[in-house]
Amino acid sequence: MNKKKLEAIAATYLRAGIAAVIALYLAGVTDPKALATAGIAAIAGAGPLLKALDPKASEFGRGAK
Repeated sequence: MNKKKLEAIAATYLRAGIAAVIALYLAGVTDPKALATAGIAAIAGAGPLLKALDPKASEFGRGAK
């Protein structure tokens, strides 16, 4: 894998984690441990994994060249 693909993968995982933390915070959860857990769960969760398995995702994963 080249550097651009690794950066795309990292950005996708980071976006998923940030989105989860923001959503939880906007729902009223302010406990730092809960927010950190949500971020970690999103990074290790299904969203980025599904993108990696998507044959139509051209950045990386099964559909990438």
